[in-house]
Amino acid sequence: MIDISASIALTLALPKWQIDNVLQLLGEGAAIPFISRYRKEKTGGLDEVRLADIKQQHEKLLELIARKETILKSIGEQGKLTDELKLRIESRDNLSELEDIYLPYKPKRRTRATIAKEKGLEPLAAVLMKQGFIDVASKAESYINEKVGSVEDALSGARDIIAEWISERARARNTIRRLFVYEGMLKAKLVKGKEEEGVKFKDYFDYSEPIKRIPSHRFLAVMRGTDEGFLKLSVEPDVDKAIEELEHIFLKDEGDAALQVSKAVADSYKRLLAPSIENEVLTLTKERADEEAIRVFAENLRQLLLASPLGQRNVLAIDPGYRTGCKVVCLDRQGTLLHNETIYPHPPQNERTQAAKKMSALVEAYEIEAIAIGNGTAGRETEHFIKNLHLDRKVRVFVVSEDGASIYSASSVAREEFPQYDVTVRGAVSIGRRLMDPLAELVKIDPKSIGVGQYQHDVDQAKLKKSLDMVVEACVNSVGVNLNTASKHLLTYVSGLGPQLATNIVEYRKENGSFTSREELKKVTRLGAKAFEQSSGFLRIPNAENPLDASAVHPESYCVVEQMAKHLSCTVNDLLQSEDLRAKIKLADYVTDKVGLPTLNDIMSELAKPGRDPRTVVKVFEFDSNAHKIEDLIPGMILPGIVTNITNFGAFVDVGVKQDGLVHISQLADRFVANPNDVVRLRQQVQVKVLEVDVSRRRIQLSMKEVND
Repeated sequence: MIDISASIALTLALPKWQIDNVLQLLGEGAAIPFISRYRKEKTGGLDEVRLADIKQQHEKLLELIARKETILKSIGEQGKLTDELKLRIESRDNLSELEDIYLPYKPKRRTRATIAKEKGLEPLAAVLMKQGFIDVASKAESYINEKVGSVEDALSGARDIIAEWISERARARNTIRRLFVYEGMLKAKLVKGKEEEGVKFKDYFDYSEPIKRIPSHRFLAVMRGTDEGFLKLSVEPDVDKAIEELEHIFLKDEGDAALQVSKAVADSYKRLLAPSIENEVLTLTKERADEEAIRVFAENLRQLLLASPLGQRNVLAIDPGYRTGCKVVCLDRQGTLLHNETIYPHPPQNERTQAAKKMSALVEAYEIEAIAIGNGTAGRETEHFIKNLHLDRKVRVFVVSEDGASIYSASSVAREEFPQYDVTVRGAVSIGRRLMDPLAELVKIDPKSIGVGQYQHDVDQAKLKKSLDMVVEACVNSVGVNLNTASKHLLTYVSGLGPQLATNIVEYRKENGSFTSREELKKVTRLGAKAFEQSSGFLRIPNAENPLDASAVHPESYCVVEQMAKHLSCTVNDLLQSEDLRAKIKLADYVTDKVGLPTLNDIMSELAKPGRDPRTVVKVFEFDSNAHKIEDLIPGMILPGIVTNITNFGAFVDVGVKQDGLVHISQLADRFVANPNDVVRLRQQVQVKVLEVDVSRRRIQLSMKEVND
């Protein structure tokens, strides 16, 4: 059977000892963020991506092993399992090859071949398959009976059997599979009569491209057009070459029997092999396209979750609107809703004077330090209105993405938080909190609804959810969580917790007040030793009695820091505050069989900047005051913009005209760009040049060449 660790090590090009240790830790219930951060000695410093790769490969191999057991059992129950066949099955590490071996033994529906076998034509098929110079007609005539009416009926049935034999031969399948993969052409055609309905797929009405070269986004676009009934999709290599390759395998001479086998080869390819392999190749291509689309989505989500936070400030947030007005909320530094009302500075009401007075009063009354404005309908107009107010205090104004805000405001999460308020108030609160801490707020929304991917609704939804959940977990744990202010939704993603323990922590806070130490976590219902080990290092308690409780130093390492302080005749607090004291520490003196230099180096980094937020500080951004709608854009204009989405074919940039423009990958830089993420980041502030504007199709082509030097 498979040596799982050795197989993973070979696949990922890693030493076997690392794989063994990681699988052991995973088997003990350790979470990937915990392993990555606090078990570097055991893993050799593998990051979360590599750890996730190991976990994924392990799951794949377990599935392969389970499939082998099912196949062995099935063939064994048929009484056909020989030692040689068992060895062939057990030695395979490729699912396609495994299924090829199983195919002849796989229970199947009634086929043309099984019908021919029921008529007693299998011996004739075997004779023909051996070929040689025999009297084919004479042989076939001996099989004529009440079920077989003629020589041609006998030969036709025998060819059906041979065709099925050919389609089940592993060598034949591998040969055709290689042709499809390396020489197959993916072709898309318009479904007749769907020209107008399917106009958005116009680029694929008569389309052809080698299947091996088609990029993820293009394949998913073609698949969407097919699924929606506008396109017909096919994949096939050169038919004559495929049949010629099969004849090379199965034809032995040029006699009459070989002629029958030749006919069976052509039939087998067209009726059995081609459709089967086509489906298989389309499935594999879809899986690869899904993986790439999910990777793009995951990277975008990671960037969005780690977007710069404003931090704890008194914030006034506005969800803009025209007819229904602008919903205004005031939040304190913890994001608690203090006040809400509606102003009407835009048409049709145009109550600008009253709105200005209200805004000035609210800013003063709630000591507002920043204003967050949603970037949806009336966003630019509201921003202009706010920035022209003469406020009595200095207030920074930010435009905040509303993506997913409507999903949150109508969700059970929002209803639970604000049962007495409607969706407009909840949406405004979400906008304000996104400015203060994007990560803490966005974890409440289904990642698919944030809108930072490509074809996220077309990919395997289970795989997408699994990948995005891992990204959220990684981001939450890399930043750390304030144990006394975090919502249960944020706590859910902390290593070792989950929904139930997150709820229990919040309930404990309600009943007992704020946590005063990490050790107090052990009093939370059902939070045992394992959960404490996995979670405590990622939970912060600012201003705790033990200063290490506000850091990323794990409680299991407190004794190391205390020992350092003791040797220097100072307190732990002194170590945190004095670089000179820390410089006197010789890490080699603290290496043990359990604590190595990787952990000690992490401890020293943390002592230098305890609880440091890895995210950068948010910057104020302003759109060009002359560009408010797509009709305002003129080719050649240079505009400030914000990157809103990144795909394999380029980046989308918001320039303030309610329609994002595309910077194609070829226009991202004055050099070749293989991956847009090498040049831009989500929410990055950039300068772009307008290349082309198609008002009717709402398309804007932009360039970053020579404008971001």
